[in-house]
Amino acid sequence: MYEHLGELLTVLLTLDEIIDNHITLKDHWTMYKRLLKSVHHNPSKFGIQDEKLKPFEKFLLKLEGQLLDGMIFQACIEQQFDSLNGGVSVSKNSTFAEEFAHSIRSIFANVEARLGEPSEIDQRDKYVGICGLFVLHFQIFRTIDKKFYKSLLDICKKVPAITLTANIIWFPDNFLIQKIPAAAKLLDRKSLQAIKIHRDTFLQQKAQSLTKDVQSYYVFVSSWMMKMESILSKEQRMDKFAEDLTSRCNVFIQAIEHMFYRRSMVVADSVSHITQHLQHQALNSISVAKKRVISDKKYSEQRLDVLSALVLAENTLNGPSTKQRRLIVSLALSVGTQLKTFKDEELFPLQVVLKKLDLISELRERVQAQCDCCFLYWHRAVFPIYLDDVYENAVDAARLHYMFSALRDCVPAMMHSRHLESYEILLDCYDKEIMEILNEHLLDKLCKEIEKDLRLSVHTHLKLDDRNPFKVGMKDLALFFSLNPIRFFNRFIDIRAYVTHYLDKTFYNLTTVALHDWATYSEMRNLATQRYGLVMTEAHLPSQTLEQGLDVLEIMRNIHIFVSRYLYNLNNQIFIERTSNNKHLNTINIRHIANSIRTHGTGIMNTTVNFTYQFLKKKFYIFSQFMYDEHIKSRLIKDIRFFREIKDQNDHKYPFERAEKFNRGIRKLGITPEGQSYLDQFRQLISQIGNAMGYVRMIRSGGLHCSSNAIRFVPDLEDIINFEELVKEEGLAEETIKAARHLDSVLSDHTRNSAEGTEYFKMLVDVFAPEFRRPKNIHLRNFYIIVPPLTLNFVEHSISCKEKLNKKNKIGAAFTDDGFAMGVAYILKLLDQYREFDSLHWFQSVREKYLKEIRAVAKQQNVQSACQDEKLLQTMNLTQKRLDVYLQEFELLYFSLSSARIFFRADKTAAEENQEKKEKEEETKTSNGDLSDSTVSADRVVK
Repeated sequence: MYEHLGELLTVLLTLDEIIDNHITLKDHWTMYKRLLKSVHHNPSKFGIQDEKLKPFEKFLLKLEGQLLDGMIFQACIEQQFDSLNGGVSVSKNSTFAEEFAHSIRSIFANVEARLGEPSEIDQRDKYVGICGLFVLHFQIFRTIDKKFYKSLLDICKKVPAITLTANIIWFPDNFLIQKIPAAAKLLDRKSLQAIKIHRDTFLQQKAQSLTKDVQSYYVFVSSWMMKMESILSKEQRMDKFAEDLTSRCNVFIQAIEHMFYRRSMVVADSVSHITQHLQHQALNSISVAKKRVISDKKYSEQRLDVLSALVLAENTLNGPSTKQRRLIVSLALSVGTQLKTFKDEELFPLQVVLKKLDLISELRERVQAQCDCCFLYWHRAVFPIYLDDVYENAVDAARLHYMFSALRDCVPAMMHSRHLESYEILLDCYDKEIMEILNEHLLDKLCKEIEKDLRLSVHTHLKLDDRNPFKVGMKDLALFFSLNPIRFFNRFIDIRAYVTHYLDKTFYNLTTVALHDWATYSEMRNLATQRYGLVMTEAHLPSQTLEQGLDVLEIMRNIHIFVSRYLYNLNNQIFIERTSNNKHLNTINIRHIANSIRTHGTGIMNTTVNFTYQFLKKKFYIFSQFMYDEHIKSRLIKDIRFFREIKDQNDHKYPFERAEKFNRGIRKLGITPEGQSYLDQFRQLISQIGNAMGYVRMIRSGGLHCSSNAIRFVPDLEDIINFEELVKEEGLAEETIKAARHLDSVLSDHTRNSAEGTEYFKMLVDVFAPEFRRPKNIHLRNFYIIVPPLTLNFVEHSISCKEKLNKKNKIGAAFTDDGFAMGVAYILKLLDQYREFDSLHWFQSVREKYLKEIRAVAKQQNVQSACQDEKLLQTMNLTQKRLDVYLQEFELLYFSLSSARIFFRADKTAAEENQEKKEKEEETKTSNGDLSDSTVSADRVVK
């Protein structure tokens, strides 16, 4: 009976504490009272009758005094328990006072023995009830046991970290000192000071030990889950059936909801057996006590009452363990334990068994009540922080099930809401809010992280990011995809399906935008399946790269832009875009040109060459102006004179130092805002001229490619049948003869086009060469002497461009620029200066210079290796590497220039070519009397 009274007092104390700590409730109550004052001054404005307002205000004041002032518990214990009409006097009943105090001490003894122990059940809640009973006893009888009061407070040292209990545990001294001033007189100053010091110390310990206690609870729960898994997984043995039931009972009493429901089938099967087992233990204990009472031959009404109570308890225990039966057993034993019918070592086990019986019988309800997390509705701000933590620590991804299970506990409470037209509105808002937080703080972040990981894994060759797990850490996001779908409201949240759908949609949309990336996204799909187990959907888009490239017609109209924005590769015969705002560079190759020619016809080839001729005229005008400049011309004349003077002494090799001096000296004439010298601009001019010639070469190759594809079905080009003659021999109709004539014409055109083709290089040389070699352009004859500093300038530029390929900022990066070699070879041919340039032996001079320096560095390395000067050795290694790079670049330029010269027949001089031309013309006149096709083509280009 006293325990039930303690539970009631615990509820009252809890209500007082909740209201006292609910700041929002207090603030809103104050605002509501202010609103009522406004209504009181002008009730008609709010549609309220004045006579109803005053009773309502009195009711609010009464409600505030009873509930909101923290007086619930005090009002309860300060009631008038004595009868005013001369009836029962409670405060003067010494027997009741003694029994009340004895019961408090007995309950306290049972609680103190088990408090803080691993087998603890509900002793903490009982302790709060004991504090309430102690205060109630003092309020009624106005006596205090100082020794017991000290023992009551010392419990705080044993279990200091209890959230609810720790706040309420100080109610006894709060009431004794603050609310019941008479009690303060019973305590001396030393005791009061000790209480205050102890209270302050406790609050400090509470704050410091919170983290440690949370960790200890986590370990305790984990060990309990392992223990429950172990016990429920074992098969029950009949020889140890009672022992097994005892173990299961002890584990069930400490149940946790999720684990409980996961093993609900086994639990349900065991509860009935455990209940019977506990009833059997209780009956055995009562039977021993009953025999002891019967054996005593002394008769008294008290002994008869005790025996009757024990018999009632036995009869009640022989049946289902309902709540009413357990209450009767508890009341019966309150009488049956009198007169020392039970020994001390017998009574405590019986109380433990009955308590276990209460817990097991109400296991489901108690698990729901103890694990109810509906309070999370008021603390939803914790949810995004929780999700961020789960995302950062992917190892604990399975905890999401527990959190959403806790969030679902808020639903039953919301279904009782009355402030809206329908509680479903509140549920929808709650559902929407939780899903938005989940998407923002977990699902969307997970999708983007997975996509980023797949992209970086596929593009590892680009070195886009530092992916060293020892530096940037590593998260195993695959753990999220091993989770079962999470139930929330009427949906299942499948993280695997959500991320898979996001990746499918993203990859499909991006592939449709850029079909040439289909292979990349296909590889990312396979990687997602391999790494994360995500089953991706096939996009079913074209699994090939479509032919794309600039059209010949577009290039022809913008030849000046094309040669400045594209770089030429001589060996592969391909143009590569210099820079691009996109993630890829466009390329133009022979196949693109052939497709364009097939679209527009072969006639566009001659038109393209004519446009190139017009472009070259403008560029050569700038070229002539540069060569005519007094500063440039004077320097070149000096260099020619210098070489003639020292060539016999220098083995006919142009000195490397002279070219280097020219390259440095020309920068003194001025530089552009971009930091380019006049020689840099001149190099770019020559490269653009060379790009134009490379484009002409590609036009010719594309035409041959197109013609050969068109004629590939003709079996023998040397022996083509004349279909018109065959049709006439068969005497077929005129329409058939006309069709055969057209077929012969088409075959003839294709055969002619698929032959060697027009020599466009020769045409462009024949057009410009006479003008370049006239006496009025004598200043152009100095060109060959500027080639050495030009090559030096080009090599420095090329190395700089290639080094930028390995840098993050790739502006200006390039790996090829053979337009310079083509331009130099073409201009030397126009000026007929191949022999003059060869007489410089320039590349031989460069090779000897760098080989000499490399040997010198190698010799110094051998000397310094003995001295073991690491820094100097590192410097020498870098120097040697730099020399090797420069030598390699000069060798590549030499090979490119030699290859380009072949296109312009560098083996013959202008005089030899003229002589050869005259001989061919004479032979042609002798045989046909017509001009050669090449001359006619050349005249057409000039016109």
